[in-house]
Amino acid sequence: MTSKTLQEIIDANPEAETFRFGDNAELCAQIVALVRAGKKTATCEAMRAYTKEGDALPVVGRRDVALNWDGTPAMMLETVEVTTRRFDEMDEEFVAAQGEFRDLAHWRKGYRAYFARSGGFSEDMEIMCERFRMVEDYA
Repeated sequence: MTSKTLQEIIDANPEAETFRFGDNAELCAQIVALVRAGKKTATCEAMRAYTKEGDALPVVGRRDVALNWDGTPAMMLETVEVTTRRFDEMDEEFVAAQGEFRDLAHWRKGYRAYFARSGGFSEDMEIMCERFRMVEDYA
């Protein structure tokens, strides 16, 4: 692990948000490994997650800290693109950049289940689509 604590990283990057990939320890570890391997350069989330009380929307150029499930810093990512679209407007190209899906049908199945677990799913729900690059790996 890094010799830097999460507090030291945040102190050096006060604009950074912290977040975890996925909604459980196993999924988080799988996704972190894909980012480290360079296979995952994009992600998405339901727009409902970004409210006054929720997460801050990613911003192009901002660097955020992805956490391991236990809350330790995994890596720093820089947002390079943010778009929104409806669930039913997702395309193969963006799915491929997410790294963990075989194809669009596989993505739809996985994200239907994820969104259902995390507040509800509909075909026309708005989702945030983010592309990023890893700028520092704390492993």
